[in-house]
Amino acid sequence: MLKQTDRPSDTGPEPDTGPPVVEVRDLRMRYGDHEVLRGVDLTVRRGEIVALLGPNGAGKSTTIEVLEGFRARSAGSVNVLGTDPAEGGEEWRSRLGIVLQSWRDHGKWRVRELLAHVAAFYEPYTASGRRGPRDVDELLALVGLTGQADQRISTLSGGQRRRLDIAVGVVGRPDVLFLDEPTVGFDPEARQEFHALVRALADERNTILLTTHDLQEAQKLADRVLILVGGRIVAQGTVDELARAIGADAEVTWTVRGTAHRSGTADVTALLRGLFAEHGDDVRDIEVRRVTLEDVYLAVVADAEAGRTDEATRRLTGAAR
Repeated sequence: MLKQTDRPSDTGPEPDTGPPVVEVRDLRMRYGDHEVLRGVDLTVRRGEIVALLGPNGAGKSTTIEVLEGFRARSAGSVNVLGTDPAEGGEEWRSRLGIVLQSWRDHGKWRVRELLAHVAAFYEPYTASGRRGPRDVDELLALVGLTGQADQRISTLSGGQRRRLDIAVGVVGRPDVLFLDEPTVGFDPEARQEFHALVRALADERNTILLTTHDLQEAQKLADRVLILVGGRIVAQGTVDELARAIGADAEVTWTVRGTAHRSGTADVTALLRGLFAEHGDDVRDIEVRRVTLEDVYLAVVADAEAGRTDEATRRLTGAAR
């Protein structure tokens, strides 16, 4: 019996041939003598789910705030939906969806009431011909809150509350959705339901930029991951691409006539073919443990902490090129 554990995500979405939705070059941010961002480069295309990872203090929040237009950068070029966020007007902002870690709103409001209130801020059609806000009933169905439409927000469970946060974030049909630590405090069932919702939004060709400390969540959801350490992107690509770049092998265990064996390999298929060619049906209890995002992340951070950030950057940012 073949068992695979910690299987990485697939190789990502079909390439989008249009212009990048987000394009950043040499982004820098300085506070006095402290340089928080030291030349960040990143590109995100339509329909991608991209996870931005990194230790506390790496510059993730600052990067996202610059992309959202909430923070002025010190240097570099930033383009989101064809516009410099520092110059984005109301119509540009209406194309963004932002879901923060927590919201402060009125617990006495009812779910449908809040969504209708937010939807009223959007024009039926924009000057560029984009469709207006989602129908509230359709939105409730999309996020799985039809049964809670008339409940007060204060009575919702944690998972339901986060679904409402998403609904508020996408009511205006955003082209780009920013999710900041979206499942903090979730139980496993609520987390699984939330992941399904994010995937459904991506299937509608929404572009989603996700920040999280949950590496399993990032591996499950993201088409690509970006690892930010010390104010620089030191790794980017799919989990498979990054695993190959750090030279990490899959681990295969098996038994032959009751004797256990273990081997690391970069080519699982070739190893298994060789085993069956040599031992036939005597090969049993095969288990494949593929490299996880956690393995990659820890290796990258270790490089950075050992002063090998430049080496890691050359090795890992080239993986997706």
